[in-house]
Amino acid sequence: MRILVTGGAGFIGSHVIRRFVTKYPSYNIYNVDKLTYAGNLENLKDIENCENHVFIKGDIVNEQFVNKIFEEINFDGVVHLAAESHVDRSIKDPLAFVKTNIIGTVNLLNASKRIWEKDNSTGKRFYHISTDEVYGSLGPDGLFTETTCYDPNSPYSASKASSDHFVRAYGETYNMPYVITNCSNNYGPNHFPEKLIPLFINNIMENKPLPVYGDGKYTRDWLYVEDHADAIDLVFHRGKNHETYNIGGFNEWQNIDLVRLLCDIMDRKLARTLGTSQKLITHVKDRPGHDLRYAIDATKITKELGWRPSVTFEQGLEKTIDWFLANKEWLNNVTSGEYQDYYDKMYS
Repeated sequence: MRILVTGGAGFIGSHVIRRFVTKYPSYNIYNVDKLTYAGNLENLKDIENCENHVFIKGDIVNEQFVNKIFEEINFDGVVHLAAESHVDRSIKDPLAFVKTNIIGTVNLLNASKRIWEKDNSTGKRFYHISTDEVYGSLGPDGLFTETTCYDPNSPYSASKASSDHFVRAYGETYNMPYVITNCSNNYGPNHFPEKLIPLFINNIMENKPLPVYGDGKYTRDWLYVEDHADAIDLVFHRGKNHETYNIGGFNEWQNIDLVRLLCDIMDRKLARTLGTSQKLITHVKDRPGHDLRYAIDATKITKELGWRPSVTFEQGLEKTIDWFLANKEWLNNVTSGEYQDYYDKMYS
């Protein structure tokens, strides 16, 4: 099989690439990534010499580029992870999210449709990875299910909601063989240090402030990235066409409680007096349109495909912290920007 993975040098994408390359040696895995600030080929150094992994630098917003690679390779499947994903960045520059998340997705759909309709799409699959943020904000009770109405509140979630709608529309209009998953907040190794957990790990190591929005009572469900990669593997191979599956970690944490737990684990790992890192917590002005609570009901994927998380949040957080403490060179390269200079020259 010839599988295209978009955004394969990013956080979640790199874990998916590694899993597919090592678990399915008979597959040819084509990794397309623009190598923006969040795309880092250092995430894949351990498999960079694997014969069934091919990296192609390119931008899915470029229609000619997308059409060209589809015509040359005729992919059997697409695992679409490439996306602008940081809510704060979407507030500052919504158009960048429109281009990548909406136009980029439509370019991939059009290319897939044009190539696959020649053989009636038999055996093909377009797998679109999305987010729980498309559902909007929950109150103190209830869970997001696959039938929850969309109600996005940020430019990021609006762009992802739009791309989800386009995928479903292509399924209805052109009989595109697709699956969609909506996942909760991911965390784990190789996470770019702009999101809460890796940012705070780095800040604690450097004794920098830990900026917590508002009162810190925003609630999220957390999903360990390797468990997410496992779910993606299952859905790609065994999910039903034209179906949506929610993927969650079966746990909810208020941000402030998560940060306090992270501080205590870091104090223990760094041999600091308990309570030292909590002194770095700083409450800052809330961001616009901040959703109060997300929580995923992952019953469907558990019942139909047998998936469930392999770790508790506490276990996953320990593993994540251990990885960052053991990979300070990776973290330094990312925070300094050196990784971009190196790969920009290699693929210029």
